[in-house]
Amino acid sequence: MTLATGSLEQPQSHCDGNYILDQNTMDVEERKSSNFWLFRVLFNWTSSSSIMLRAVEKKILSFLKTPYRGFFVDIGPAIGEADKIWTISLNTESKEIPLVLLHGLGAGVAMWVMNLDSIAKDRPVYAMDVLGFGRSSRPGFSNDALICEKQFVKSVEEWRREMNINRMVLLGHSMGGFIASSYALSYPERVHHLILADPWGFAEKPSDVNNNRQIPLWVRAIAYALTPLNPLWALRAAGPLGQWVVEKTRPDITRKFAAAVEEDNNLLPQYIHQCNAQSPSGESAFHSMMSSFGWAKYPMIHRVKNVRADIPITFIYGSRSWIDSSSGEKIKAQRVDSKVDIKIVAGAGHHVYADKPEVFNRYVNETCELYKSYQNGAAIQDKTESDDELSNKALQAEAQKLQQSELQKEENIETDKILPEDPQTDEVASNLKEQ
Repeated sequence: MTLATGSLEQPQSHCDGNYILDQNTMDVEERKSSNFWLFRVLFNWTSSSSIMLRAVEKKILSFLKTPYRGFFVDIGPAIGEADKIWTISLNTESKEIPLVLLHGLGAGVAMWVMNLDSIAKDRPVYAMDVLGFGRSSRPGFSNDALICEKQFVKSVEEWRREMNINRMVLLGHSMGGFIASSYALSYPERVHHLILADPWGFAEKPSDVNNNRQIPLWVRAIAYALTPLNPLWALRAAGPLGQWVVEKTRPDITRKFAAAVEEDNNLLPQYIHQCNAQSPSGESAFHSMMSSFGWAKYPMIHRVKNVRADIPITFIYGSRSWIDSSSGEKIKAQRVDSKVDIKIVAGAGHHVYADKPEVFNRYVNETCELYKSYQNGAAIQDKTESDDELSNKALQAEAQKLQQSELQKEENIETDKILPEDPQTDEVASNLKEQ
């Protein structure tokens, strides 16, 4: 495993119950500054820096109870000249198959703060800043949608090689789910189970989406004019007011994470601002892959059916999300010889991992246990369920077990009455009891 200089040689220090790296400027990815004066002015205008991003990320992750480590993984010239992927790891002493997390557009590793303690309890967990986002390198991606997609996939594979991970459970949220699915198509031998949390880019764009008469003409005109711009351009245009823009336009983000960061309401807006105020490398790649914000130019629904049949797929949707969850049902119907599990989290939106973290964590932990049973050849039934159904289902399952137990006892008694104590009938009795 190749790591950025100084990333793991630093002594560990205790911070709010966590043992983390004693980070200094050595664990900050150096950005090449442009010689063009306008770029330097714009960079200063956005009020962003790698050091500021590192500081706010460290503060958010200090609320974790589980020890973690942070380091850069040098993946070489994957896209740029020398790309590095910022990674945090937890419970790496565990011998279980690791769980690898890929975040969505505009996010970073700290967004998993409400999930890491729970999902890392019984297995190794690695969360990365996807190349082009967060603290990872920000190389120039292709303008071609399919090439962009393959570049993301290549960066994940190079990261896996450097980390020396043989197989993994791959979990992707939103855009991360799109990348994870493409990775499973390219490197099926490396994916043990695919978990897709409200994945973006699956559904096909409706043919009449641009002719919706319910949308005012002026709104459609503005949307058309802004199409060439990256999705988060307004945040950077606001410059030093970027954090204020996040707070005012997405107050729900502050509410979602309030308990996790002990009511320090500035942390998440500041983190999102710092993640996205820098060079929009990954964001530009997303823009190249999208056909309007909600759809991909090459929808995954036409391709994910080709994921190797022995790879189970679990979808976790928020019941109130803008993502079309019918894609999961369609894929389930396509993959008749594969295991496809669909879970709906009641009351959750697109950020399902933050809206209902306890339910999301339980589903992820159950899914990670599921792959063990699947590996051992146990029968697993495909299912679609809502969290509201769990309690009733648990009671019904318990009652069914009791009924089966009673019936088994009665069958055993009847078998003993019918069959005489004769050695020649032992095999027949055994077969009847098994039935």
